[in-house]
Amino acid sequence: MSVHLTAGFDDPARDGARAFRQVLDAMAHPGRIVALDGVVAPAPCSPAAAVVLLTLVDATTPLHLAGAHDCAALRDWVAFHTGAPLVDAAQASFALGRWDALGPLATYAQGSAEYPDRSATFIVEMHALQNDGARLTGPGIETQAFLSLPDMPALVENAARFPLGLDVLFTSGPRLAALPRSTKIGDC
Repeated sequence: MSVHLTAGFDDPARDGARAFRQVLDAMAHPGRIVALDGVVAPAPCSPAAAVVLLTLVDATTPLHLAGAHDCAALRDWVAFHTGAPLVDAAQASFALGRWDALGPLATYAQGSAEYPDRSATFIVEMHALQNDGARLTGPGIETQAFLSLPDMPALVENAARFPLGLDVLFTSGPRLAALPRSTKIGDC
């Protein structure tokens, strides 16, 4: 049986640098939606999530694939393009899936007082990503921003744990928005 793998970046150095700047821009400006495209991974992985994987995940980055994302085609694509070890939720530095498949946030590394950076980052695949819904304030936001969120109570609790907690990247098709754990979340 042969395996067909979709391509990664056309020009890995330049495409990776450009994508890294776009992901950093989204992290620096919570709620800002940026476009990440040019990469096709096996379904159900979106183009934006594929770009994030190619940009932030490598052979030293434990990755958890949750729900429908834990399929043979995507596991093969990740192994070929990143070499990332696939692990269970508790060992993951990054976790990819739909919100309901990822499971409780407490399952993942939250960092510690000495090493708050030793926490997981979620890549949450959304049906749609829009600048409405939850009101966001905090670092990187001039006054306020708005973003559609899947589970406000869990994300509010996550933000309350700052400097511990998870950072979240939301993807939908070629679109990406970030919700760092330092962002305050409130109703619109």
